[in-house]
Amino acid sequence: MNKTTTDNLDLGPLDGPVLIFGGPYSNLHATAALKVEAEKLGIPTSQIICTGDVVAYAAAPDATTQLMMDWGVATVMGNCEESFGWQDDDCGCGFDEGTECDILSRKWYAYADSRLNPDHRAWMRACPRQITFTLTGRRFAVIHGSVQSINEFVFEASDDATKIAGLDALGVDAIIGGHSGVPFTQVIDDRLWHNAGVIGMPANDGTPRVWYTVLHPEDGGIRIEHRALDYDHTGAAEDMRRLGLPSGYADCIETGLWPNLDVMPELEKTKSGAELSERTVIWSRPVMAAAE
Repeated sequence: MNKTTTDNLDLGPLDGPVLIFGGPYSNLHATAALKVEAEKLGIPTSQIICTGDVVAYAAAPDATTQLMMDWGVATVMGNCEESFGWQDDDCGCGFDEGTECDILSRKWYAYADSRLNPDHRAWMRACPRQITFTLTGRRFAVIHGSVQSINEFVFEASDDATKIAGLDALGVDAIIGGHSGVPFTQVIDDRLWHNAGVIGMPANDGTPRVWYTVLHPEDGGIRIEHRALDYDHTGAAEDMRRLGLPSGYADCIETGLWPNLDVMPELEKTKSGAELSERTVIWSRPVMAAAE
């Protein structure tokens, strides 16, 4: 099947707040909890964006996809949407062949693939590869991995050249990426690279919390809030174990520690188990100030 997709969905000017999240990962408990949180915050669906990978490790690929479809939030195509949408042989996550992550992915991918229906796959194929919007006059592009590759892992410790090349290629002030699963905000020459983290799995910080972001316009700048979300992680892990899904990911949901760190740069590996704090970053030109 020809992988023809929508290259870009332009949401136009947004007035904030804007909620960004990534990686529901088939975790229905976490996705439903975030939807409730968005409603409590009063953020409309039109100002909520997902960075992709709706289906992955956890127990409810079909129900999580249906929730996302019914919710109606703008969702970038991740490598998992691409793979499940066109029924590829694997998740396309970018794991090196033969690594533990590669081996584990074969089991959860086969399970998830068996649960998705044609409507789910059609919705995934229709997801745009990029979402753009403007906030306080600054142009944002939301992608999954990197501009060069849908499944490239971009962490805070990754080479800045990849980030600069992406910002230059798209001609934007800010890129919001997904895929890597760890939240960070980095300003490079007054431009921004941001990752909201994911809600389907913890951020390898030794806690079961998951992460999302809220962007607020503020005095010509933008207030970027890294927010943690508590949810029924015990129920999510129990669902996985009951279905016989890989125990490493079920354990991760409870312990907050990833089962394997192969995809991480060495500097990121040294932070394993270090608890993250909610924080606010003010992105203003020409300088950025951060407040813990």
